[in-house]
Amino acid sequence: MHLSPGPRVLGLFWLSIALLTGISCGGGSASSGPGGTTTSGAGSTPGSIPQFGHVVLVVEENHGYSDVIGDPAMPYLNSLATKYALATQYYANVHPSIGNYLMLTTGQMATTDDSFTGTVSDDNIVRELMTAGKTWKSYAEGLPSIGYTGGDAYPYVKRHNIFAYFTDVVNSSSEINNLVPFSQFGSDVSNGQLPNFSFVVPNLLDDAHDGPLPVADAWLAHNIGPLLNSSTFQKDGLLIIVFDEADGSDSTHGGGHVAAVIVSPQAKAGFQSTTLYQHQSTLRLILQGLGVSSYPGAAAQAPNMAEFF
Repeated sequence: MHLSPGPRVLGLFWLSIALLTGISCGGGSASSGPGGTTTSGAGSTPGSIPQFGHVVLVVEENHGYSDVIGDPAMPYLNSLATKYALATQYYANVHPSIGNYLMLTTGQMATTDDSFTGTVSDDNIVRELMTAGKTWKSYAEGLPSIGYTGGDAYPYVKRHNIFAYFTDVVNSSSEINNLVPFSQFGSDVSNGQLPNFSFVVPNLLDDAHDGPLPVADAWLAHNIGPLLNSSTFQKDGLLIIVFDEADGSDSTHGGGHVAAVIVSPQAKAGFQSTTLYQHQSTLRLILQGLGVSSYPGAAAQAPNMAEFF
């Protein structure tokens, strides 16, 4: 005897089919842009990076992760790492410094010679920001004058002010004026005039290169504290503090194990990542956070840092 299924049985049958179809169609998505491929949802939770109006990158010098994280000599930096987010498996790319600064801004190393005196024409963060209609400045402590692209003037060193090498900057009568002394940073913060991207370059005495860690930490507290308290940052800000390289005894993954701290009202509080990142991921994060979808060099394929948000 054949029995026809009732309405409830049929309803459950079609519901199960719909659910199976939805599951089979799920997953991340990918799109190609001029600078590479951007993948949404790949290896990250929730899989997307918030959009920021203002991103600030501060680069410190020549100390490994274990020299800094948990060290009472740097109470301010450690307070940020505890309150906001910390990359526990972040590695620099190379020794010495200049190659790491190039990875942070071009995604490749045109040179690894700290005495380099030429220019860099590779695709870079300035080119991508300009194409996207975004603003930028490099705030370098001790820079002799606005638009200065000359040599060292201790404790200022050119190799840390990497934007001074880019043809997009040195060959432009307008972009070159975005190379400014750090003294402008405080006034730009207080007046609500920060650009979309700020590159902050302490001098050799204040970035832990030549000076002790407590001096670098005090510098951060004095100069970065007001930024974090500003209404501009509280509205749509992201701060990244990273060390360019470990000391010369550590060459793991090229440049050694270093600290990277992600600070934002939108960052996961107290988060610690165990994903392996290098400087090209920071470059990608900066551009993604500013709504730019084209990434220079190795940033195009670098792991994204969406898990921090």
